[in-house]
Amino acid sequence: MDQHTLLKFRTLLLDEKGRILSNSKQSRDQELNVSTDDLPDEVDLAAAEISQSLVFELRNRERSILSNIELALSRIEAGSFGECAACGSEISTRRLEARPFTALCVGCQEQAEHREKLYA
Repeated sequence: MDQHTLLKFRTLLLDEKGRILSNSKQSRDQELNVSTDDLPDEVDLAAAEISQSLVFELRNRERSILSNIELALSRIEAGSFGECAACGSEISTRRLEARPFTALCVGCQEQAEHREKLYA
């Protein structure tokens, strides 16, 4: 992969990392602050708890994405970005544009998802 393309993907990854960190800070400051004094009954309290649970799940997913972004950035530095971690073949540019932090080509990703379904 040429340097211009690597720089483009590095920028995409850093932008996505910044967006996730910004969203995380906003949710910490706004969405997770629920006072039980503001909730008049059990239904409102239950709705607030469900909302918090969803926020926690989204933040957990974003934490996983952040980890994958860090790994992708390290692969750029190591010179192995764009290579499938499982089979070593080149990951298509279209796939990298859709998910720049991916480590697997489409075929290997499908196999991994299939194994996950079997053993989950």
